[in-house]
Amino acid sequence: MTRIILSTLVLALGAILAVGGVWLASLGGTWGYIVLGALLLLSALLMYGRRKGGLVVYGIAILFALGWGLWEVGLYWWGLAPRGGLIIVLGLLLLLPPMVHSLHRGTQAFRGYGIEGMLMLASIGIAVVVAAVSMVTQPYDMPGRLEPARMSQAPLADPYVDDGEWASYGRTPYGQRYSPLAQITPENVAELEVAWEYHAGDVHVDLPGTALESTPLIVDDTMYLCTPKSEIIALDPVTGNERWRFSPTLTGLVPQLSTYATCRGLSYHDATDLGWEVSDAPLPDKREAARLIRASMDGVTVEAAGVAQNIVAGTAEAGHPNPVVSDDAPTEPSPIRADCLRRIFLPTRDARLIAVSAETGTICPGFGGDDGTVNLWIGMPNVSPTAYYSTSPPLVTDEVVIVGGSVNDNLSTELPSGAIRAFDIRTGRMTWTFDPGNPDGPSPLPEGQVFTQNVPNSWSVASYDPDLNLAYLPMGIGSPDQYGGFRTENDEKYGNSVLALNASTGAVEWVYQTVHHDIWDYDVPAQPSLVDLTIDGETVPALVQPTKQGEVFVLDRRTGEPVLPVTEVPVSQNAVPGERPAPTQPVSAISFAPDYVTGAQMWGLTPIDQMLCRIDFHQMTYEGRFTPPSVNGTLTHPGSFGVLNWGGVAVDPVRQMAFAMPVYLGFVSTLTPRPDNLETIVSREGAPLGNEMFGAPYAAVLKPFMSKLGLPCQQPPWGYVAGVDLTTGETIYQHVNGTVRDMSPVPLPFETGIPGIGGPIVTGGGLAFLSGQADYYVRGYDLATGETLWRARLPAGGQATPATYLGRDGRQYLVVIAGGHNYIGTKLGDAVIAYTLPE
Repeated sequence: MTRIILSTLVLALGAILAVGGVWLASLGGTWGYIVLGALLLLSALLMYGRRKGGLVVYGIAILFALGWGLWEVGLYWWGLAPRGGLIIVLGLLLLLPPMVHSLHRGTQAFRGYGIEGMLMLASIGIAVVVAAVSMVTQPYDMPGRLEPARMSQAPLADPYVDDGEWASYGRTPYGQRYSPLAQITPENVAELEVAWEYHAGDVHVDLPGTALESTPLIVDDTMYLCTPKSEIIALDPVTGNERWRFSPTLTGLVPQLSTYATCRGLSYHDATDLGWEVSDAPLPDKREAARLIRASMDGVTVEAAGVAQNIVAGTAEAGHPNPVVSDDAPTEPSPIRADCLRRIFLPTRDARLIAVSAETGTICPGFGGDDGTVNLWIGMPNVSPTAYYSTSPPLVTDEVVIVGGSVNDNLSTELPSGAIRAFDIRTGRMTWTFDPGNPDGPSPLPEGQVFTQNVPNSWSVASYDPDLNLAYLPMGIGSPDQYGGFRTENDEKYGNSVLALNASTGAVEWVYQTVHHDIWDYDVPAQPSLVDLTIDGETVPALVQPTKQGEVFVLDRRTGEPVLPVTEVPVSQNAVPGERPAPTQPVSAISFAPDYVTGAQMWGLTPIDQMLCRIDFHQMTYEGRFTPPSVNGTLTHPGSFGVLNWGGVAVDPVRQMAFAMPVYLGFVSTLTPRPDNLETIVSREGAPLGNEMFGAPYAAVLKPFMSKLGLPCQQPPWGYVAGVDLTTGETIYQHVNGTVRDMSPVPLPFETGIPGIGGPIVTGGGLAFLSGQADYYVRGYDLATGETLWRARLPAGGQATPATYLGRDGRQYLVVIAGGHNYIGTKLGDAVIAYTLPE
């Protein structure tokens, strides 16, 4: 019976591989599975006939799989395992005594195992030795070290932020994510322990885009963070005790369209030294504050992609342009309440911008009116619920609050505008506007007019150079992402670019495009980092811009000219009718672009699912990184999550290097011809609307390239950490980063390198910290070498950028938010955890 069962398993495996191998070869793929399947079939037939020769043939199959794997992927365990793991396990079962003793025909030496059994055992032994060597070999790791002279330089203080504070998303307006604090060092980081843990109480399990991505602000002995439902929470940064919570009433959020619930952060402004007139008005109590917020929004009915929806949009009226300002917005600044000299600006999910006292957590009247609120639907076309709101903190100067916004990708060709607006820091009145669809139009927008619909938007975080008075905004593209046949000249100019605007007037200083005619959702996703670099003995005021496609552009922030070389390379023109792909794409001296994908890089747990991935790969269109989407499906690598996303890179201005978390996960982009109506053809029933692209000739299905078992079809590593010299563009080191513990059905601690989303920080103490991987850890790295020195387990995914600060007790703290992220599949949570060294 044992012989029959095991022989049948070998026969079935051989048959599947042989038949699938013929299919794969017919598509232009490898013939390896045909050979492997034939050897297994022959082995099974011999064992059915009780011949020990079946063991010899099986041993040959093991050696063939091993040699084939070494030829295709080299001495890399994660590449070899799918090719031989299952076969070796089955081979060990074939050597069990009941099985061997049932094979009568053959030599009887070695107590019945015969020479045949010994040969098979030898083949397994060879495979095990190779596997053992490959497990301690990491061909994708690139060790290196930043020279000691640069590492030993003293930390650099910032003139705009106290050393111990984290006052904006990137700590300073420069967006470097660098702190000069140096109490925690490579020598003592392993001693970090939990100082306190707080739970925000906001977990949205019902929304696919839920993500507690907030990077806390720590200013004047208070920590501020926002939640997916647009709350502000103020904590004691030393104890974690809640000081106050601001909870606006959100209205008009239609579940059918509410695909996101995200707040990446807040903005802080301190006007105590600006000479503003202070009133002696008493502070409102919390009930009055809540009433004012509710009163600021009135329900109306408008058209959303042709479908009537009951929503809330401030003073917007159906069929009429939105007003330029709310009716209550003051024309002149009035005296400000004393506790509102220090304010927090909160972008909400229902498209408002609220000014809140940083001291008391109550609204600050005078910004937009008595309700302290600016309605972000003002001037917007196509008002529709949750189709537009600001997911990232606005940029704040002493004059204005500059707001971009997130527009639903791929829903329709008639969506709100990506226009950028600036509101007076005191009154909330619109002071200037930049409309990418009408860049020479009036600014601010005159009353009774609306912005251009569907134009490129800036959904990520902006940076600011106070000396140049320039705001730098990363730009996306108008909807839809996957088809651009009808884009305008202005769309092509401002889409997927870094845009430098005069912060006082909104005038364009320069624009630099990072992708031409984007049809892959390669928005510029990350905050630009501003840093002064020493190149050829001269100081260059530079801007470092990470991108989804893996390029990191280093530009002169005065002019937008490249500081490090950029070349244009030809790309695939194989597009659907009506599309017009750009002939070339820019490649920077600093590039984390993925290698050209081949069938040999396909992966799985077994040779069967690996073979099926290879079949899927050869059935798709793939001609390199910028292959246009297609009707039969295109492998888009990197996918829309990008090599680098909104977490960006951390820039050390002293060592003049960047620390990054490049990740690699291919997507499949499939276009489906759609009728010219509002029929849904790619959305799942009961789920939010998908990439319907109403008004375009196609809808799109965009999903990760996964195997039948739900694992990536491309072999690991899927994630790294890397250090880059910004003065030369040289990659100093690159290390595989992250385990499959929280990605696999069994919590295995294997270091495969995994994808993730989130950002790193660096410190004057010579460390980098990161929690964005898809396993639930926060890690501390030696900035000089990239080696992991410390890690701590998190209760959920850590898809937020950490922060570090100095407590009033004189100790340096690291704070991490573990909120998870529905789209990358990490566990949702609401934990805020602070770490510090023992007293």
